[in-house]
Amino acid sequence: MRIAALLLAAGQGRRFSAGAPQGASSCKQFRMLRGKPVIRRAAESLLPHVDILLPVGSDPLLAESLQGLDVMEPVAGGAERHDSVRNGLEALASLPEPPDLVLVHDGARPYVPADVTTNVIKALETHAGVIPAVVVSDTIKKVHDHIIVDTISRDGLWRAQTPQGFHFKTLLELHRSQKDIFTDDAGLLERGGHPVAIVQGSENNIKLTIAEDLMRLEGVIDRNLLPRVGLGYDVHAFAEGRKLILCGIEIPHTKGLAGHSDADVGIHTLCDAIYGALTEGDIGRHFPPTDNEWKDMDSARFLVHAGERIRARGGFLVNADITLICERPKIGPHAQAMQQRLAELLQVSVSRISVKATTSEKLGFTGREEGIAATATVSIMVPDNGEP
Repeated sequence: MRIAALLLAAGQGRRFSAGAPQGASSCKQFRMLRGKPVIRRAAESLLPHVDILLPVGSDPLLAESLQGLDVMEPVAGGAERHDSVRNGLEALASLPEPPDLVLVHDGARPYVPADVTTNVIKALETHAGVIPAVVVSDTIKKVHDHIIVDTISRDGLWRAQTPQGFHFKTLLELHRSQKDIFTDDAGLLERGGHPVAIVQGSENNIKLTIAEDLMRLEGVIDRNLLPRVGLGYDVHAFAEGRKLILCGIEIPHTKGLAGHSDADVGIHTLCDAIYGALTEGDIGRHFPPTDNEWKDMDSARFLVHAGERIRARGGFLVNADITLICERPKIGPHAQAMQQRLAELLQVSVSRISVKATTSEKLGFTGREEGIAATATVSIMVPDNGEP
């Protein structure tokens, strides 16, 4: 059976944007969730189960958020949810080999336990439509103008989730013949007289609807992460005729630092700390000093790569603490700019980055002003998936 999935990302998320912080993305599916866009996490939850993944939406952020994943080119969304689904189904129908089964998933549901999707697909062996759902456990009140007017029995009530699964031809024919608005595709099958089965969903399959849901989702993801700590240490000697670059900032000084790249000792030690926490060696393994490609390279390139490695492992940076050891120049006046630059390169809040300095009380090579040393400690969270 050839299985496709539609990943819906055309919604505006008005309820979410109303409570989102000022300046944050108004589209909930593109908000960052522990280092990745919500829509990307949703795609990654589907990909192991399907042969084709088709995103549906017109926002340029959609393709950008899914870059590097094995997905089709997005198709445009519609004015309503059912319009978006129809657009996606027609795109799948035009393929040389259309699918036998199709899953329809909300891009605002970034965490779907694998067994939920597996159970939906398995149930399609005997049903034309299947949805995951969880039983309603709270007492349900009908309200008018903030006054309770009735208490509704919760017997037999379930909360529908996605991905919802269907036989492709059945869903396509119903979308072509029915133009009414449905809040989900199961309703379309119900109207057409096709029984829709339910499999057990998950309380962790949270749809990002209001700002508070983001915190709930962070908690779900964090329960599957383990903390890692990395330490970094680096030294560079002073050299004539070079700019002094520290933590991504050019610092006025009489000398620069010697090195194959721009010799940014602050960034180098931070990279080593990150790679160490990931058990991926040191900066020299990723950017060998024997390779002329990195000669005089801006070390910002190295730190961007280190941040990408954290995200590629499904993790996020908790915090980083860098200490520069030198008699001169004075670091304090530049520390804030350094923190902002490092945060920008790592794509994290500046509140997660600390840069400070100390002297060696004129002892040793730093005391004699022969060079600068740096240390870094980082804490990251990564999935507990059996990797080193």
